[in-house]
Amino acid sequence: MANKDDAAHSDLVFGLDDKPGFSVSTFAALQHVLASFIGIITPTLIVGGVLGLGSEVPYLVSMALIVSGIGTFIQARRIGPVGSGLLCVQGTSFAFLSSILAAGFIVKGNGGGPDEILSTIFGVCFLAAFVEIFLSRFIDKLKRVITPVVTGTIITLIGLSLIKVSMTDIAGGFGAPDLGAPVNLALAGLVLITIVIFNRFQIHMLRLSAVIIGLSVGFIVAWSIGKVDFSSLNDVSLIAIPVPFKYGFSFDFAAFLPIAIIYLITALETTGDLTANSMVSKQPVKGPVYINRIKGGVLADGVNSAIASTLNSLPMTTFSQNNGVIQLTGVASRHVALFIAGILVLLGLFPVIGGVLQQMPKPVLGGATLIMFGTVAMAGVKIIAEAGLNRRNMLITAISIGLGLGVASVPEVLSAMPKELKNIIGSPLTIGALSAIILNFILPLKTAEKVTEEQTETGNLPAEDKTA
Repeated sequence: MANKDDAAHSDLVFGLDDKPGFSVSTFAALQHVLASFIGIITPTLIVGGVLGLGSEVPYLVSMALIVSGIGTFIQARRIGPVGSGLLCVQGTSFAFLSSILAAGFIVKGNGGGPDEILSTIFGVCFLAAFVEIFLSRFIDKLKRVITPVVTGTIITLIGLSLIKVSMTDIAGGFGAPDLGAPVNLALAGLVLITIVIFNRFQIHMLRLSAVIIGLSVGFIVAWSIGKVDFSSLNDVSLIAIPVPFKYGFSFDFAAFLPIAIIYLITALETTGDLTANSMVSKQPVKGPVYINRIKGGVLADGVNSAIASTLNSLPMTTFSQNNGVIQLTGVASRHVALFIAGILVLLGLFPVIGGVLQQMPKPVLGGATLIMFGTVAMAGVKIIAEAGLNRRNMLITAISIGLGLGVASVPEVLSAMPKELKNIIGSPLTIGALSAIILNFILPLKTAEKVTEEQTETGNLPAEDKTA
């Protein structure tokens, strides 16, 4: 192992450029897939259900998995300037849901059927992806905007906003008839406790397998008590083949504008996710190497979203939950991403395999993702702390997180706003990110705060401010 000493010192079992063996890579990859699988397919299931796409949904789910595999390969492999070179999993973005549904309803209101709806959605998303591609080339010029306090706040909001998803799953999942039933809470608790126990073992293989062991134990127990139903697998097709722009290519400016704006926001979200990934992978979070990773990663997000639209899937983004998997397993090797990519493509090509994983009970998944999302939030807190907890930074963080969580808790606060504006700032992440950026830009730095910021960017923090 190339960086054994460094990895041991940093609590990583395998560093970024290490190449674990086949069994270790497969175990680690499966845990990433299990952590992100529901996130990859859920936006497609929501869009399909709300817009009434019916029989097209299974095909769209398969395409989402295939595109996630392709995007993960590009992001980790780094092809030319495209890709961060980190162990990042690409998946379908939830941020676009409201705008994509709005686009679908525009077409549906004009009498369009499923083919016309999908033609417009994928056409608009394809063209809008070039907004993020263009922005990626100048992301390093936004140093005054994308500061540690901004990225730390965004990462913290990502983790905190996702915890609601975990808790809903722990209770049984959205709309579940037995929401909050003791059996659901017991299943989630079993998974959570199993992961914690195995994560604390000093034996590397047991630590590497903590998430997959926890999910497996939960799945087996859930199956034994009748919480798993495989009957729906009878209707799953044998194989799914990608067909570029299968539904055609259409454009609508009213649908284009809000989606293009969301691409601007996801560029910042990706910046936060890649910063968190760099931290847990023990890579620089400042300097030229870091900037090149961010530029390549955001560019890959845009390119992968364009590929996604071409292959009939929704826009892509860098998933944050996988940063939690890296921290739990101690495996940051980008070599593992190649295994993840292969598994995702396989799941997409053979829908029955993904169909089995789709039966994973929500409480079982929630027990695992609660730890992962909480870990992501703490990575953001760590960045904020390293930036310096002065009055200015605390004010920016407090207002931004307060607004983000406030909108999530009381969405009715925006009920009187125009629908177009509500679609843009109605997301906790969007309003929190915009708040952090604006406040960071307009609030002046005092002399002492400038010194702290300069020390943060050069890595010359005082001893008492450094974290081990």
